[in-house]
Amino acid sequence: MEDKEFETWMKDLVETFTCNLSDTQRCTVLDQVIAVSEATQLRHLSTKLESLLKRDFLRLLPLELAYYLLTWLDPTTLFTCCLVCKHWNKVINECTQSWINGCHQLGLKVSGLDAEMKTGLQWKTAYLHTLRRKRQLTNGSAFECVTLYGHTARVYALYHRDGKIATGSDDQSVRLWDIASGQCVSVIQTHTCADIKFDNVKLITASFDNTIACWDRRTGERTQHFIGHTGAVFSVDYSDELGLVVSGSADRTVKIWSMMSGQLYNTLSGHTEWVTEVLLRQCTVDSVFHNSGDHVLITMDKNEIKIWPIGSEVNTECLKTLTLSYNPDGNQHFQPHLQFDGQFISCVSDGGIHVWKFQTLELLRVLHCDDITSSALLGIGNVFALLLDHHNLCVVQVKTGKLVSKFHLPAYRRSKRGSSFLAGNTSWLDGFSLNQETGLVFATSMQDHSVYLVKWKDIEENS
Repeated sequence: MEDKEFETWMKDLVETFTCNLSDTQRCTVLDQVIAVSEATQLRHLSTKLESLLKRDFLRLLPLELAYYLLTWLDPTTLFTCCLVCKHWNKVINECTQSWINGCHQLGLKVSGLDAEMKTGLQWKTAYLHTLRRKRQLTNGSAFECVTLYGHTARVYALYHRDGKIATGSDDQSVRLWDIASGQCVSVIQTHTCADIKFDNVKLITASFDNTIACWDRRTGERTQHFIGHTGAVFSVDYSDELGLVVSGSADRTVKIWSMMSGQLYNTLSGHTEWVTEVLLRQCTVDSVFHNSGDHVLITMDKNEIKIWPIGSEVNTECLKTLTLSYNPDGNQHFQPHLQFDGQFISCVSDGGIHVWKFQTLELLRVLHCDDITSSALLGIGNVFALLLDHHNLCVVQVKTGKLVSKFHLPAYRRSKRGSSFLAGNTSWLDGFSLNQETGLVFATSMQDHSVYLVKWKDIEENS
């Protein structure tokens, strides 16, 4: 057929097809044409149909609008979309905000990473790293356990800092251990310890003999003795900057001492139960009673948390008393440990984790935790909280109270005051970092006088 004749024929065919045939008749014509077509015509037809029926919106939309739409997808869907074609994979990998959102949802500390994370692909890699860490945390493969042997009697007190842990025992000694190696690096003969604090120079112990003592870490000699309580001293803290030691006792008082002379500066009365915890810390926000950077004295018994002025005035009144938000029968009590990070005061009861905003000293929220009862609060951050029940180490999402993981523990020795167990490094509770977490997670004394450590396991990226 000549070209001119073909054009006339095609014009008549199109006119008849569009104007004179019903939909059913058009489909019959197409069926007949397809039936008599050969491979060349069928390939041509397939190409034409794909471009008409399968419109690629990521190619058609402006890139900024495509990125905006992708931010509404969850990471699981994004990974599925990456498999559609090379173009989709490229666009999704370059969608920085989508992967930042995913990292944030998993609990990665996003703030501060902008300087080193320039591309969407880098954030996608960070998301995969964080996902791997969270899965390891969930299934328990993130941790390993070590047992320290050396004490010959019950271990009452533990304290951790700078990669070392101090343990105080009824054998009237304090042992200092290197966490990385599990080796005991020094032993100091003391009294029976109910609480311990230490730094590079000194060791301060609170004792069931009603006294506090300061010891030279190098020589083991007692450099100061604080005498004045009439009951066992359960908790101690200190500040080199202020030159003060503070203590809480079974005599229901809090005492403030001169670290240098051992002189008693003040006795704070007002607690109606044993004072089981004292904290002397700096606040990082202005409050109704303090300026940012001021030292704050916070004490706790099983019913109340008190904030005190630091001074030598006689008959000093506490600045504020915090209690449980709802406790009509009086059956609920504060459990260890009292937490203060400079901005928030936190403690747990059977009713949940109570969080007070230090700026106003008003209750901010009560976090109810799923499937956890009779717990102790080991630490709380912006993303996770670490709790201890009778059998497990529990990680909870702070935003929702949802349980992330339970790590089963052997039968450990649990004291009501909480002195026989503690958390290690808690910075990861503010969110995962791109570097693998290391060091101590948790430590507790055991019934055979040993100390049981839970540490971060060194896990290969491809595991």
